[in-house]
Amino acid sequence: MSNTVSPDPKFMRMAIELATDNVVTGNGGPFGAVIVRNGEVIASAANTVTSANDPTAHAEVNAIREACAKLKTFQLEDCDIYTSCEPCPMCMAALYWSRCRSVFYGNTKADAAAIGFDDQFLYDEVNRPLEQRRIPFQRMLPDEAIRSFQAWQNSNERIDY
Repeated sequence: MSNTVSPDPKFMRMAIELATDNVVTGNGGPFGAVIVRNGEVIASAANTVTSANDPTAHAEVNAIREACAKLKTFQLEDCDIYTSCEPCPMCMAALYWSRCRSVFYGNTKADAAAIGFDDQFLYDEVNRPLEQRRIPFQRMLPDEAIRSFQAWQNSNERIDY
């Protein structure tokens, strides 16, 4: 699949500025993200992992949350994201779940690894069998757990995503 949008350097510069300002002001890591729809900034955010004490508060996730709240939707199909760095596995998954149309990034994951943000272990963990992962994963109460899936499957109120 190819991008249907030509990237606009001004939005990447905004993401880079967010990332840099975040470091200079002491608010968090060197990551910024801007979500754009039809040439208009819908949301922008920086990494707030340490200031919010939230390991999921990456710039991309923060921007996705802001954009979805503003647009009152859980899908951003007609939106593009500009992020100061190639997204980590968590952010990449969030971008896919949000259905963003395209992702434009500045720094690479190798650039991030060079300054101590090495996400390779996450890529490796996802590919390991459950019994070989660093954090133990153990299935429990499958006969009870399946009830929530059955309720979802039978619900007239469900919204597929």
